Amino acid sequence: MADNGSHGNGGSNGTAGNPAGGAGTATATYELGVSRPDLEVLDLPQPEEVFRVPTLRAKQIVKYAIGPSFIALGASIGSGEWLLGPLNIGQYGFIGVGWVILVSALLQTFYNVESSRYILATGEVPIVGFGRVPPGAVFWLPFSLIVVYFAHIWGGWAATAGQSLFALIAGRVPGDADLPTARLLAVGLLIVVFLITLLSRVVTRGLELFNWVMVVSILVILLVLDIILVPPSIWLDGIAGFFVFTRPPEGISATQLGALAGYTAMASGLNWWLMSHYRDKGYGMGSRVGYIAGLRGKQRELLNVGVTFPDDAKNQGTWRRWYRLLLLDMWGIFFLGAMLGMLLPGILMRRMVQLSGETPTTENVPTFVAGVMQSQYGDFLFYVALLIGTLILFTTQLVVFEALIRTFTDTVNLSPRFHRLIAGDPRRFYYPFMILVLAVVAVLIHLAVPTRLIEISANTANFGALIFPFVIIYLNSKLPRPARPSWYHNVLMLANVVFFGFFFVNFITEITTGQALVQF
Repeated sequence: MADNGSHGNGGSNGTAGNPAGGAGTATATYELGVSRPDLEVLDLPQPEEVFRVPTLRAKQIVKYAIGPSFIALGASIGSGEWLLGPLNIGQYGFIGVGWVILVSALLQTFYNVESSRYILATGEVPIVGFGRVPPGAVFWLPFSLIVVYFAHIWGGWAATAGQSLFALIAGRVPGDADLPTARLLAVGLLIVVFLITLLSRVVTRGLELFNWVMVVSILVILLVLDIILVPPSIWLDGIAGFFVFTRPPEGISATQLGALAGYTAMASGLNWWLMSHYRDKGYGMGSRVGYIAGLRGKQRELLNVGVTFPDDAKNQGTWRRWYRLLLLDMWGIFFLGAMLGMLLPGILMRRMVQLSGETPTTENVPTFVAGVMQSQYGDFLFYVALLIGTLILFTTQLVVFEALIRTFTDTVNLSPRFHRLIAGDPRRFYYPFMILVLAVVAVLIHLAVPTRLIEISANTANFGALIFPFVIIYLNSKLPRPARPSWYHNVLMLANVVFFGFFFVNFITEITTGQALVQF
């Protein structure tokens, strides 16, 4: 393919060879960053070509293009929306807390778009791209894996889901003596995650379908419960709370707000690791690179070097189409779903606090609403609340657990020697490694109170916001011209650094001094 000339930072150079995995053919290539092979230059595929439809209208968009946002929502709704949000709202109300939720959701959705921009333009998932950032892969790959694993391997969602499942089976909230059984149930749920990925034809598609069903069902059931049980005054307080920019309530610490902010929509500075599903969905250049298949599916080679597109009129137009689909998926599904996911459990929690005269704690928040419902309305709604809690927390652990395996698999696949060893079939590593991580998580969930584990994860995600926005800004600035962000995109990325970074600095201050940086 003919080269279209220089693209500024990281221009195409028209050298021979096929770094994306071919052999012996002369191709145009594009230099991007350091320490990694150049990207092969190919045309962007049209969305109709990828999704195999004659035209892409509203029905086809919903059926074929929308999806990765539901996987992200599955991760989102379990941590901030069902645990940390209701915990803080139940203790302190909406005013002074709601605006933190809104700002966090806005910034995280924008961050997701910028993380995904790189995938659409190169087919490389973010952690693969990080290897192109100075000082190179030797630093960024192990560092990124350490941060991600420290933030997410503790199994807090599985442990809380195990508590809810125990209560659903036993008909009562688990006491201290019941925790070993609840933890065994949590391990059983992780095994279910393994089976879901195993039986999918394409892992991303299997996760999409599961989360479509789970997220929509959860939000509908919560909406019905709120319409029936929650008075209009609490509805209005909840909605207004998002837009009242006032001092946080007295008694709440910046550490509590930091955990809430970090996991309001997903995982603040670490959201990039869940965006890899856009590659496997086939968005943009992701369709040229490959995916991770289930054992029932046909595995095409997962390339260990991405591809990009030339800066010409044809590809500029195609890029805009893909980018609009990304914006629709993120803002139309993920952002709105995350805000509903915060509002609906929050107002339900506030009503239960009002009825019971008690407030939730980190120990009982997974089953607090169910316990109050049982005392106020009887066993039926008790079981409904427990079922919702179990489904919410399980969907989160499903997405988080699978992403741990996916991220490590994509990282080791960068090694040419490893790539040859698995013959381009990531499943040869993906499934054995999943079994190993499952065993590790099964041990870790015995170490602490589940909600506390999630608070640790949330504040570690805020640490990522101090670093990874700069990395993503660097990568996106090197993309072909049509894919590069505008200046205001970078300003908003830096807003992530300031907002979430403050909460991480506070978290470290509390750990080292025993006192939060700010107590309101």
